[in-house]
Amino acid sequence: MDQKRLRTIKWIARIAALLFFFGGLLFYFGYGNPLPFINQEYTWYDNLRLMTFPLMFIGLALGWKYEKTGGYLITISLLTGFITSIIIGEGFSPHMLLPFLVGVLYLIVGYNKQS
Repeated sequence: MDQKRLRTIKWIARIAALLFFFGGLLFYFGYGNPLPFINQEYTWYDNLRLMTFPLMFIGLALGWKYEKTGGYLITISLLTGFITSIIIGEGFSPHMLLPFLVGVLYLIVGYNKQS
């Protein structure tokens, strides 16, 4: 992949990561008590989502410097949430495809980056 296209993908991923990071934190902390397994009223699925979100946020921030690591944190945590949601019948969360795309873009940049 040529360097100009790679640089464009890198900056699209970074800008989108910033938007999802700060926007997502508002929703995460607006959930009430964002710590998993603290509130007895949370279901198993609620606790799973509360565990995947911090990993996604760390991946979004970490991807600025370490694209592969950030991309893996985002994609693995969100894939876990997607698969579990489908298996237990909670339905698919299409709004989470956008941060997942950022993780994929980070991985593309990380694997095409020249050292």
